Amino acid sequence: MEQFDPQYKKSNFPKIRPDWLALRQEEVLQPEQRIVDSHHHLWDEEFAPYHADELLHDIGGGHAVEATVLVEGKARYRTTGPAHLRPVGETEFAVAQAERAASRGVSICQGIVAWTDLTLGPKVEEVLHAHVEAGKGRFRGIRCRAAWSDNPALSGPADGPPQGVLRHPVFQAGVNVLSRMGMSLDVWAYHTQLADVVQLARDCPEARIVLNHVGGPLGIGPFEGHREEVFEVWRAGMTDLGQCGNVVVKLGGLGMPRTGFPFASAEAPVASEELASAWRPYVDACIDSFTPARCMFESNFPVDKGMCSYLVLWNAFKRLAAGYSSGERDALFRGTATRVYRLDLKAADR
Repeated sequence: MEQFDPQYKKSNFPKIRPDWLALRQEEVLQPEQRIVDSHHHLWDEEFAPYHADELLHDIGGGHAVEATVLVEGKARYRTTGPAHLRPVGETEFAVAQAERAASRGVSICQGIVAWTDLTLGPKVEEVLHAHVEAGKGRFRGIRCRAAWSDNPALSGPADGPPQGVLRHPVFQAGVNVLSRMGMSLDVWAYHTQLADVVQLARDCPEARIVLNHVGGPLGIGPFEGHREEVFEVWRAGMTDLGQCGNVVVKLGGLGMPRTGFPFASAEAPVASEELASAWRPYVDACIDSFTPARCMFESNFPVDKGMCSYLVLWNAFKRLAAGYSSGERDALFRGTATRVYRLDLKAADR
């Protein structure tokens, strides 16, 4: 069996090791619970290519996933034509993958969250209309990877936006165009940037903002070994953000190396009980601040697949949601995502 490479601990993504993941087998908890996976990627990354076939294999483990939302991963951009329209290629790729999966009775990529540079000015609307056309009824919005740090261990995407982009008037003008067209804005930011998300929500009250990965609590670099202090700062930021009624939050992404959880380096994958125990403070705090009606579980696959399998991940989420009412659980697992991304689950059933 391939051994864990410690170099992956502090990289953007952990290495996926199918043989290692297979060491942890669990029964599917509450197989009747219907799920909308509100956040996954499809891409050609050398470290872990992940297309419809790989996603369908993961979904096929036994959880009742009825639909998914694809979030941009800068995959399959067009290689010709105007530069500002090249990101539309990812929407075209997602639609092709969705159509391929539909023949197997699964509605993946029913919602598509793509990318465009929201500081483009008047060209923003042109790109958004191109995404709508390419999306064939699936395009739902744009994600901004605002995660930024001047620390090398925490640097965000090399092609990400500059520091403070969420507060920039030109960016916010692009957000307002997005809102006027009825689209949502996903935001990936670190816990150190939550004040910027609050300001964006207040400056753009018509925007429907979806905060990714429980607000990005960090556990590596200068934050390694300071989980309790980070948690208090993060919780204060999330409490402030929870007062912005136009923001919802995705519960997941805690398998990313940046969070500092050590489970990807364990001799064998940990059980869903252990994942749920470690993640509970973050999930409970989010639900306390936002309520189940403004929270949605996400897989963040294949990124979080470096830490656990799809089956174990959703078992952990089900353990985390066990204390809530049936209506609240339905919101967390499917209702919030369905409403925010305007998904037609009746179409998924057909």
